[in-house]
Amino acid sequence: MKNIVCFGEVLWDVFPTHKKIGGAPLNVALRLQSFGNNVSMITRIGIDKKGNKIKTYIQEHGINTDNLQIDDSFKTGKVKVMLNEKGSASYNIMYPRAWDNIQLTESAMETTELADAFVFGSLIARDDVSRHTLYELLKVASYKIFDVNLRVPYYTIDVLNHLMNEADFIKFNDDEIFEIGEKLNSKTNGLEENMQFIAKHTNTKTICVTKGRHGAILYYNDTFYYNSGYHINVVDTVGAGDSFLASLISKLINKHDPQEAINFACAIGALVAGSEGANPKISQEDIAKFMNPN
Repeated sequence: MKNIVCFGEVLWDVFPTHKKIGGAPLNVALRLQSFGNNVSMITRIGIDKKGNKIKTYIQEHGINTDNLQIDDSFKTGKVKVMLNEKGSASYNIMYPRAWDNIQLTESAMETTELADAFVFGSLIARDDVSRHTLYELLKVASYKIFDVNLRVPYYTIDVLNHLMNEADFIKFNDDEIFEIGEKLNSKTNGLEENMQFIAKHTNTKTICVTKGRHGAILYYNDTFYYNSGYHINVVDTVGAGDSFLASLISKLINKHDPQEAINFACAIGALVAGSEGANPKISQEDIAKFMNPN
C-alpha cells in the first residue's frame, strides 16, 4: 500500500437536522485509509471545540496529524448544506476559516516530497495563503491528483488552469469539464472529446469524469474505460464523489486494472450516496455483495 498526502479543507457539514465532519480532502483521506493506505492530512483548524473534535476524529481513524495546524485567529471550517428532494446537495461555505490559512512548513514540504501521491482540490485555492502553500507543495510532490470542485464564487479559470497543468491526474464531474472546456475554447460538445482536449491542453495522462447515477468515464494512457453506474436509492450525495475518487486512486496507484478500478470506484460512490453523510463505513463484504448480488 502507498503513502498518500491529502491537502486542503477540513470542516463541519451542517445539515438542517444534524452535522457531520467533512471537507473533500478529508473525505478522500478517510476512504483511502480504509483501504489500508498510509494517509497524512495537511490542513488547519481553529482553537475551538469544533476543531478539537475534528482532530480527535482524524486521529481515531488512523490518519497522520503531524501536519494538522492550529490557528488562533480563524475558526474551524463550517459549511451549511441544503439537500433537495432528490438528495442532491448545495453549499454555503463560511469564509474566512482556519483552512484558508494553511502555512508552508518544513514538515509539510518533507511529508509531501516523500509521498507516493499528493491529493488536492480547487476550493483550497480560494485564499492567497493556502493557495501559495499549495503551489509550493506542488513543486516537490511526485504524483499529483487534482480533484476539481467548482464552488461559486471561489474559483477562477487562471487558477484552475495552473492546477490542471501541475496535475498528473484530474477528476471532474460532467458539468465541471464542460464549463472549463468552454472557458478554454474547446470546440466540441462531446464528453470524450473534451476529456481528450483537457488531456492535451494540460499534458495530463489521466482524466476521470463522474456522471452522477450514470457512472463515470476514465481516460487512462490514451484509452477510455466506462462504467454506466449502479442502481441505489439515494439518501444524500455528500461525499460520494470523494469516496469514488479515493477508491479509484487506491486501485490505480496500487497497479490494478483500470476497468476494475472504475467499476470498484463507481460501486463505492453509489454505496456512499445510498447512506447518510460523507463517510459511512463500508465493508469488503458490502462491496462484494453490491457489485455481485447473485
